[in-house]
Amino acid sequence: MSIQFERIALIGIGLIGSSIAHDIKRLGLAEEVVIATRSAPTLKRAEELKLGNRYTTSAAEAVRDADLVIVSVPVGASESVAKEIAPHLKAGAIVTDVGSTKASVIAQMQPHLPDNVHFIPGHPLAGTEKSGPDAGFPGLFAGRWCIFTPLPGTDETALKKLRSFWETLGSRVDEMDPEHHDKVLAIVSHLPHIIAYNIVGTADDLETVTESEVIKYSASGFRDFTRLAASDPTMWRDVCLHNRDAILEMLSRFSEDLAYLQRAIRWGDGEKIFELFTRTRAIRRSIVEAGQDVEAPDFGRPHG
Repeated sequence: MSIQFERIALIGIGLIGSSIAHDIKRLGLAEEVVIATRSAPTLKRAEELKLGNRYTTSAAEAVRDADLVIVSVPVGASESVAKEIAPHLKAGAIVTDVGSTKASVIAQMQPHLPDNVHFIPGHPLAGTEKSGPDAGFPGLFAGRWCIFTPLPGTDETALKKLRSFWETLGSRVDEMDPEHHDKVLAIVSHLPHIIAYNIVGTADDLETVTESEVIKYSASGFRDFTRLAASDPTMWRDVCLHNRDAILEMLSRFSEDLAYLQRAIRWGDGEKIFELFTRTRAIRRSIVEAGQDVEAPDFGRPHG
């Protein structure tokens, strides 16, 4: 694989950032990778894992002479990062991010970035419930979507180069406008996580269910909710705050649909219940057919 960028700066080295670092190294996509994070212990761990070539707690230092800058921080920190790196960006550099909300990230970053760089907001739809530099692994993005929300007037050459980078990592790339992205992600990602956090919290609050019973019987559906509910709290707090309107709209729709199901159960309307469950079962099949999951028993979990 040929080098695509002389120097890449990774600002933030959690699950996504470290997975990008693994793939850059594996595929030989850069001459140099500079890693920046404010946490000294996290930076030390990234160095122990040999995720880059240089390491610093200063984002400003990391982006000097970088051809590609990837910001992988909780979306609420986007503005502070943009302010810090803006005076030190190389003319012609591509600046992108991996945040799960796009309208908010653009509003936070765009006003501070100089006109002589190419700001292309992005969002790889990949991840696990793990966080930190140890969570990353090569191949995380293979077969997954990466969505760009390019701004009007975005340089086509820069856009093509960033697309090539993500495609080399194995991603399929699509483009949306920021508001549409935020609405789509509110239903396919943000709402499921919020529901998971809530149902696990409800189970924890129920005094009639002891902790030992929750753990003992978690081989049922509850276990799968706990995987989502184990995701990084800082990241998901910021998602809720920075995609508030779309999430509230989807929560309202969900509440209406839940009330419909509640009425069907109360009145013993088996036909309505069966119709809903049949329709939703087909969605699962469509996801497998689209290559976004595999049809493995028990989600492919190994058993002794």
